[in-house]
Amino acid sequence: MGSLVKTWFGIDSFTIPLPSNLDYLEIKELRILPRNGCFYAEFIYKLEPQKPDLDYSLVLGIDHGINNWLSCISNAGTSFIVDGRKVKSLNQWYNKEVARLKTNQPQGFWSKKLAHITEKRNRQIRDAVNKAARIVINHCLEYKIGNIVFGWNEDNKDGINLGAKNNQKIVQIPTARLKQRIKQLCELYSIKFQEIEESYTSQASFLDGDTIPKFCEKPEGWVSSGKRVMRGLFVTATSIKISADLNASANMLIKAKTQLNLVFDLAKVVRGLLTVPPRIFLWEKNCKTRRGVALALPVASV
Repeated sequence: MGSLVKTWFGIDSFTIPLPSNLDYLEIKELRILPRNGCFYAEFIYKLEPQKPDLDYSLVLGIDHGINNWLSCISNAGTSFIVDGRKVKSLNQWYNKEVARLKTNQPQGFWSKKLAHITEKRNRQIRDAVNKAARIVINHCLEYKIGNIVFGWNEDNKDGINLGAKNNQKIVQIPTARLKQRIKQLCELYSIKFQEIEESYTSQASFLDGDTIPKFCEKPEGWVSSGKRVMRGLFVTATSIKISADLNASANMLIKAKTQLNLVFDLAKVVRGLLTVPPRIFLWEKNCKTRRGVALALPVASV
């Protein structure tokens, strides 16, 4: 290492073992990154795109949130929710610990303890992003789903004001990074990934067949047939209780048909998919469980 590195970090050389699961001839680049008192070695190698057997008339709609990080429904007759409460809890603990360690300290204070908990939190978040993205892609591969429609509004975190606590939760949940990771994996597995603006998807009632206007194009007098009565719970015009987030995901599919001109059938998107979806927990051994309305519906995104 150079003299500057030796001055900063007190080392003049180190040895990096090659990963056992890679052929060293495949490695194109090695990056050594100092971060929060640690060195990280990144091995860069090329992956060839795969061509699994996919049906491009099948679409998975994704609505993102906080407690329900990803709410997913498809016209293959499937639905599931990726739980986000653990990620939110990690951020809350980190924020409280940083505030405690910085109490009565000068502005710009930093310590080894702060570096340690920051690096730990960053590793946990990176692991959560990779796990959640892999869950979505594996689901598509299992059911041969060839399209993903991700609801996303550009700069949707910048202009929102839900109070100091909720604003902090939304900004620190790395959904943009997760969206990008899903997009990367889609390119690897030949799955078509598209973003769509998500205006009015949470207000319109899918089961009642509401029309869904584009952003800033709501017709005069437009009202939803149903109503979101509490966090996570949507009630249709016929008093059917469904998941508010999965209702939004299903409305993403309608927007994909009308705005993206995708051709597919929604006959298999039925009431049961909106009522009792499996909930997937990222860091539990038995990670997939099916919960009923009473447990699944009240935990929804902000």
